[in-house]
Amino acid sequence: MEKVLGFGGFFFRAEDPAALAAWYETYLGIAPAPTDMEAPPWRSSEGVVVFAPFPKDTDYFPPDRAFMLNFRVADLAAMLVQLHQAGIAVSNEMTMDGIGRFARIHDPEGNPIELWEPA
Repeated sequence: MEKVLGFGGFFFRAEDPAALAAWYETYLGIAPAPTDMEAPPWRSSEGVVVFAPFPKDTDYFPPDRAFMLNFRVADLAAMLVQLHQAGIAVSNEMTMDGIGRFARIHDPEGNPIELWEPA
């Protein structure tokens, strides 16, 4: 059986796509989608990717959102300092033994983002 090779992209609606792409680049280092052959795409490092459908009534992320992004980070403490300095609210900080450390932020359009530093 053929299988997909990895996560190739995430596409979603936005009120202001250009501004939201700029926010992700500025605060999380994610390059916007290339518009020509010279623009470099975002390249993530290899590692675990969790693909997890949740029950419709989950309280793990806001009920008015159909998804939550989860980004792997190398140093959560350093990332949180940067975010705090930029005035971005951080919540739900926690550690799960054997899995790693987590924190939650939201982008300017209210989409939940979980940051994960693997154990």
